[in-house]
Amino acid sequence: MPLIILFMIHKLSELTEKAKNKPSRRIAVAAAEDDAVLKSIETATKNGIIIPILIGHKTEIERMAQSIDFDLDGVEIIHNDKGADESAKIAVSLVKNGEADILMKGFISTGALLKAVLDKENGLRKGNILSHVSFFESPYYHKLLCATDVAMNIAPDLDTKVHILNNAVEACHKIGISMPKVAVATAVETVNPKMEATVHAAELKKMQWQGCLVDGPFAIDIAVDKESAAHKGIVSEVAGDCDIILMPDIEAGNIFYKALNFLGGAVSAAVVMGAAVPIVLTSRSDSETSKMLSIALAAAMD
Repeated sequence: MPLIILFMIHKLSELTEKAKNKPSRRIAVAAAEDDAVLKSIETATKNGIIIPILIGHKTEIERMAQSIDFDLDGVEIIHNDKGADESAKIAVSLVKNGEADILMKGFISTGALLKAVLDKENGLRKGNILSHVSFFESPYYHKLLCATDVAMNIAPDLDTKVHILNNAVEACHKIGISMPKVAVATAVETVNPKMEATVHAAELKKMQWQGCLVDGPFAIDIAVDKESAAHKGIVSEVAGDCDIILMPDIEAGNIFYKALNFLGGAVSAAVVMGAAVPIVLTSRSDSETSKMLSIALAAAMD
């Protein structure tokens, strides 16, 4: 068998350095009239990670940029005064026509942006399912940890989970994790017909996967802690060393995401996968650092 060398990533700053060492990526920002988004764009631009294309009301963008000392000299602004939905269409068209490499959400609802992305004629469809992929740098874990889906798919069925898992594996491959270990998360380690997530986990484990290792059902302690796995008699290459945690539903995923960020001392970066290009789609509650790192994550993808 060929020797597989895993590229172990421990810090999100390694993704930033990876992005810096690549040619700057062009990023189309839909409805760029958002001071927090503009601040993260400024930081990423100064680091040579991106070349921004700002779509929205030019006067408002310039006013906001001035308020945060963002020098827009040399930055392309596409003026649009017809609202955020139109800005999304323009941003998507730039990507579709090869004029931008990454799409980013500005001051626009997620639904409106995704409507433009998923447009059958003019959108960026690649597969059937878009999903949110988050990477965490935690002081309590020995490498980056990916969690999915925490923001988009509410109660995924088995088929949807297959797509979500594949999107997360693709994201890992794109940043150099060649054989990610996937823990299918549930509340318990045994299959219980009354707990659909455990049944899904057992089915996912039985499937033939390429480019990843899948195991479960695992409670979170089993997924991330070898001692807990050993104490419960679980022998698995994935237990205690997972790269990806596949969440049972959006409620568990969203709670996990926010608990790590706001209580667990973690730093995160996230993208939406499943479209023709990575999409930077951050929340208003995400820190400026998280927004900047999400841009770097998208730019670092091969």
